[in-house]
Amino acid sequence: MAEAQNIPVGSTTAGQIAVAAESTVATRMSAPPSFDVADFPVPHGREEEWRFTPLERLRGLHDGTAAATDGAVKVAVEAPEGVTVELVDRDDARLGRAGTPVDRVAAQAYSAFEKAGVITVPKDLVLTEPIRVAVHGEGGVSYAHQVIELGAFAEAVVVLDHTGDAVVAANVEYVLGDGAKLTVVSIQDWDDKAVHVAQHNTLIGRDATFKSVVVTFGGDLVRLHPRVTYAGPGGEAELLGLYFTDAGQHQEHRLLVDHNVPHCKSNVVYKGALQGEAAHAVWIGDVLIEAKAEGTDTYELNRNLVLTDGARVDSVPNLEIETGEIVGAGHASATGRFDDEQLFYLMARGIPADEARRLVVRGFFAELVQQIGVDDIEERLLARIETELEATV
Repeated sequence: MAEAQNIPVGSTTAGQIAVAAESTVATRMSAPPSFDVADFPVPHGREEEWRFTPLERLRGLHDGTAAATDGAVKVAVEAPEGVTVELVDRDDARLGRAGTPVDRVAAQAYSAFEKAGVITVPKDLVLTEPIRVAVHGEGGVSYAHQVIELGAFAEAVVVLDHTGDAVVAANVEYVLGDGAKLTVVSIQDWDDKAVHVAQHNTLIGRDATFKSVVVTFGGDLVRLHPRVTYAGPGGEAELLGLYFTDAGQHQEHRLLVDHNVPHCKSNVVYKGALQGEAAHAVWIGDVLIEAKAEGTDTYELNRNLVLTDGARVDSVPNLEIETGEIVGAGHASATGRFDDEQLFYLMARGIPADEARRLVVRGFFAELVQQIGVDDIEERLLARIETELEATV
C-alpha cells in the first residue's frame, strides 16, 4: 500500500479504488457555523463538504422535507451511581457549548429536537463501569441532541449503541473539565435501510484526555462529523475509527481537530474494509493548527483494505499549519488489497487461502478493537467482523 506522508501528493486511481489527498483545508475547514438552519443553503452536491455524499439517499434531512415522527427512536440509559441523567429543553445553558452546527443537517437537527439528553459525571468521580446509551430505531424520522459532561478530574467510559431502523439527524456534545478523562465508543450497527447523520463536538479542558472509538457497520447511509477543540493547554485527543462497508452502503467519516490553544496533542487512526458492488467509504481528516497553537503535536492516519471488486474509497487527509513552532505534524493515507507477502507467508505454513485472508483482516482491525476496553463490546465487534468476513473472504 502506497502512503502519502506529511505533504499530500494528489490522487491516484486503481480500478474502483480512489484515494485523494489535498494540501490545504478549504476555507479553514468549514462554512461559517450557525445554529440557524436558514443560514445554510440547501446543498446541491457540488459543495466541498457534500461532494461525496449521495444527497438523494439522505431521505430529506438536507432540504427540510423530513418531518419528525413520534416514536421513531427509543433511548435507554444505564448509568452507574453518582451520574445524573436528564431531559432538558432547548433553552438549557448547557447546550451548544462544545460547538456549533457547521452544515445544514446539523443545524436542522438543532432546530428540530424536542428534548435534549444531558448526562453529567460530577467532579472527581471515577467510574469503574461504563455509561451505556442504547439508541434503537423504530422507523420514521428523528432529530436528537445529547450532551455528555465530565467535571474536573472525573473519569468515565460511555458506549453509544445505535441499532434498528430510522432516519436520524443528531448533534452530540462531549464537554471535559480540566484533568478529566473520557472514552466514548460510538457504534453504528443499524439495519440495512437506516440513515444516520450526526455532528459530534468535543471541548477538551486543560490537561484533559479524550478518546473516541467510532465503529460503523450498518445502515444504508451513515455520515458522521466528529470535531475537537481545546479549552486549555495540555489537552490530548485520540480519535480511532473502524468501518466495514458492504455492497451498496455509503459510510462517511469527516473529522476536524482544531488546535486552537498551545501545547495540545492529537492522534487520529481510522481503518476500513470494503466488500461488494457499490460499497463506498469516505474519510476526510482535517487538522488545523492555528497561529496561537504553539507546541502542537499531531498525526492522522487512514488505511483501507478493499476485499472485492466494485468498492470505492475516497480518503482525503488535510493539514493546515499557521505556525512553525510545533512539536510535529503529519498524515498518511493508504488504500489497497490484500498484502500478497502476508498471504504467502501464512499459506506456506499450511493455512488455507480463505483462512489466511480472514487472519489478515482480523489482524488489520485487532489493534483498534483492543483499545475499546469494554470486554462485551470487544467480543461483539470481533464476532461482527467474523460474520462480515464469512460473506466474502
